[in-house]
Amino acid sequence: MSWKDIIQNRWVKLSFWALLYTVWVIWLGNYWWLLGLGVLFDFFITKKVKWLFWKKEYAPGEKHNVWLDWLDAIIFAVVVVTFINMFFFQAFKIPSSSMESTLYTGDHLFVSKLTYGPRVPQTPLTIPFTHNRAFGHESYSTLIQNKYRRLKGFREVKRGDIVVFGFPNGDTVLTRRPADDYYAWVRSYGREQTIAQFGPVIVRPSDKKDHYVKRCVAVAGDTLEVKDGLVWVNGVKEPDYPGRQLTYQVITTGNRINQLKLEELGLNLSELYFDSRLPGYPMMPLTDKMLDKVKEIKSVVEVTPNQERFAAAGQDIFPFDGQWTCDYFGPLWIPKKGVTVNISLENLPLYERIIRDYEHNTLQVKESVIYINGQPATTYTFQQDYYFMMGDNRHNSLDSRYWGFVPEDHIVGTPSIIWLSTDESKSFPKSIRWKRFLKLV
Repeated sequence: MSWKDIIQNRWVKLSFWALLYTVWVIWLGNYWWLLGLGVLFDFFITKKVKWLFWKKEYAPGEKHNVWLDWLDAIIFAVVVVTFINMFFFQAFKIPSSSMESTLYTGDHLFVSKLTYGPRVPQTPLTIPFTHNRAFGHESYSTLIQNKYRRLKGFREVKRGDIVVFGFPNGDTVLTRRPADDYYAWVRSYGREQTIAQFGPVIVRPSDKKDHYVKRCVAVAGDTLEVKDGLVWVNGVKEPDYPGRQLTYQVITTGNRINQLKLEELGLNLSELYFDSRLPGYPMMPLTDKMLDKVKEIKSVVEVTPNQERFAAAGQDIFPFDGQWTCDYFGPLWIPKKGVTVNISLENLPLYERIIRDYEHNTLQVKESVIYINGQPATTYTFQQDYYFMMGDNRHNSLDSRYWGFVPEDHIVGTPSIIWLSTDESKSFPKSIRWKRFLKLV
């Protein structure tokens, strides 16, 4: 018997797919799915049910129906790609410059869900190949809602990881400003005026929030502080990530720096503007290597870091009490699962969204007393881990400094490979960044 005969043997096929299916069920942790072994047995051996009911079986010499063949190929592709997206990899596009010069606007990535373990779909009724929007409307139904559960991954989130996650403040979305932070607008203009101007609002489940990508700079149990725009965790300064950049005021002799020179440095020209009143560039984002090269340019007179030392109105920076800025932040302890903390009216702003929105308790304050689930409370025990995320483009990133902690159940995965990168400011084919093609992250 040849290898071809062995591979095409129906019992060999059944054994192979049954083994793979059983391993998947064990990983899934729901053994009711083992009933699917009966389907596999019938599909390969008994053939009593036509499971591929849409697929036409042709007699020898019969002419193929092109439309039916295309339908079969499309259904197969939808099933396979949807399964891969759910449990293994998902395509993601970098929408902004918050991670430059590590990830660029226009980078198309494959995000690995295996690293931290995929989430079992909480909102399974979704149009294939969509996340939360299609044809101007929500692309999912909340008729079925599952509890959060994550399958086993290779490891936990570590400090320094680049992480894709659901935007924590994305549970409430303004229909006329869907990319904006609803809660930031409410803090500035009040709920009624915000909804009247940009509403109505859409309430999204946890797994249908917009995806963000940032660097995890602190994990659960860490104490974080930002000084001079740089992160310190547990008293230790963060590593010098090659792509991390801060903004600087660059004063010149009066002329613009040659555009080709700026492009050679790797600067995003869409973020730069020349102010003739300085003269120079008020906000030039630079990595440490870029900074050294800019200082060497003959027309550059002075380079000064842009840093916010004093809080303004206090509504922009978490926890919105006016004590911190984006460059001088903390110290702040990152909540950890199972740890109990004392809560008071003074520190409640740090934890109220955790208690009410992320861990689904009722929270009220009456006559200076905090009530959780209707009971007076002076302590709270966290039900999951939390993380602090920041963009590498530190002065052009809306991150945890502006909206607080990222819950563990919001974690999607980590970028694994850039399969395409395009610069929308250029025309094709110059728009393609060939050096980033198939670049590992």
